[in-house]
Amino acid sequence: MSEQKEQITVLGATGSIGVNTLDVIARHPDKYQVFALTAHRNLQLLKEQCLRFKPRFAVITDQQKAELLKEVLSSHKIETQVLSSIEDLTMVASHSDVDTVMAAIVGAAGLLPTLAAVKASKKVLLANKEALVMSGSIFMQAVEDSGATLLPIDSEHNAIFQSLPEHFVSGGIQSCGIENIVLTGSGGPFLNKPLEEFASITPDEACAHPNWDMGRKISVDSATMMNKGLELIEACWMFAVKPADIEIVLHPQSIIHSMVRYKDGSVISQMGNPDMRTPIAHALAFPERIDAGVAPLDFMQISQLTFDKPCFERYPCLKLAIDAIGEGGNMPATLNAANEIAVDAFLNEQIGFAQIAEVIQQVLSQTSYAEVADLEAVLAADSNARQMAQQVLNDIKLYKR
Repeated sequence: MSEQKEQITVLGATGSIGVNTLDVIARHPDKYQVFALTAHRNLQLLKEQCLRFKPRFAVITDQQKAELLKEVLSSHKIETQVLSSIEDLTMVASHSDVDTVMAAIVGAAGLLPTLAAVKASKKVLLANKEALVMSGSIFMQAVEDSGATLLPIDSEHNAIFQSLPEHFVSGGIQSCGIENIVLTGSGGPFLNKPLEEFASITPDEACAHPNWDMGRKISVDSATMMNKGLELIEACWMFAVKPADIEIVLHPQSIIHSMVRYKDGSVISQMGNPDMRTPIAHALAFPERIDAGVAPLDFMQISQLTFDKPCFERYPCLKLAIDAIGEGGNMPATLNAANEIAVDAFLNEQIGFAQIAEVIQQVLSQTSYAEVADLEAVLAADSNARQMAQQVLNDIKLYKR
């Protein structure tokens, strides 16, 4: 009797993580079967994915594009059911036939379907760091209550996970002889760019990451190092540590993906070529190991590995993120929402690169601290911050005139 295939929903299938996930899945047709694919607006790529993987469901959150997808798949006699509502995202993430959910929707939009997968006790592969940034304690409590399996996909968090002892989750950082966690970051494309030239940075320049192939929003976050700030917040919740337990180190080569420093002087790291298929394959097959299609690391080709401290003058967004997790409450959700609005404005050439941090800082300074005891409070903090950020943008644009 053949072994039953693991049924997988890919939330955010047309993004870089989703595409890489499907690449790994395609290498192991005997192990995995695609149950559902979702996309925001990339109809062409979602169509190609549906024709290849023939999922039971496809969700694209645009009614007109959903109708077009139905027509195309019907003409190819593909029986995929095409859906389009936000509620449908939650349904395909929590469906009783699903075993594993790749949570790869970028930004706050991924929170509700990811949380639905957790509450349905799925194995959740978390690439959507914003879910933990926005609702850390609520999200982790849901994981504990439901018995869901949560595995990190961000290369840094996956590296930390691989470098921790097996008994870490139950024992915590103090009982495992851990000194601290070292979170590495490349520094993005402007690591050595003169600060006086930041005002003229274009969206295309900000999206040209030297090591990683990512979507435009995440690429900008990497350029500002907000991505590292969000990862710091995510790591605090995922590994139950304090911000002071995490050291951020610039590592331009992106070969060491993160490290754990132990009290006996040992440092355990996870290394590999900068390819997201490695952490995806690790989490997908955990605790086994499978081929990810990634070239092995050739140490003879590595000329040097360098490390440095991040400069907050160069990366003010990183400092804003560190301050936000330090304050706690509604501040991380506020930070995330303001950043999403500011980055979108930059990508649409409404503000300059250096003004991203300015928008976020103004929103944070105008926000009063509040506890976030439930999901409604998280969503309210997100909504309020977006409104404030939009007003800040309007004021900036008015000033520019």
